[in-house]
Amino acid sequence: MYIYKHFKTITRHRHTVIRHCFKAGIGFQGLFHDLSKYTPIEFFTGCRFYQNGKRSPNEAEREDKGYSAAWLHHKGRNKHHFEYWTDYNPKERKVAPVEMPINYVVEMFCDRVAASKIYQGKNYTDSHPLDYFMRGKPNRFINAKTSDLLEQWLVMLKEQGEDKTFAYIKRLIKKNA
Repeated sequence: MYIYKHFKTITRHRHTVIRHCFKAGIGFQGLFHDLSKYTPIEFFTGCRFYQNGKRSPNEAEREDKGYSAAWLHHKGRNKHHFEYWTDYNPKERKVAPVEMPINYVVEMFCDRVAASKIYQGKNYTDSHPLDYFMRGKPNRFINAKTSDLLEQWLVMLKEQGEDKTFAYIKRLIKKNA
């Protein structure tokens, strides 16, 4: 098992998200980012299926078992994941995605940028988070407004860079406070 390497990867990721959250105006919220990754179900699964920091251990667990117990635990406790935001819609009589509060969309943006930086390492560019988002877009079960907002910020990141994008998001958060 790769206990130290997994711990180092998730902690580097978490600290990167925290820095991004402060830049985006939700610093206090960022301090609580992904604490569930240190719980036994998520942490030891991450150690067992460690992927050398190149992709999520949850993907390897899913390949092995057909599902990821660690991911099911994680998404149910972390509101910055769009998968958390589904509920039964009585009008449609089925489960449907719900629009996310903006502060969690901001944290999701910070999380995606940080994950790209960690997984891409020295090859990271500001286009990586958008590229990853677009590859999964056709199969994503996410509220349309939430998806559009996240995509808008990822496009801005690619075209205008990190400083301008975080400054824009921070102004938006202040305006909506």
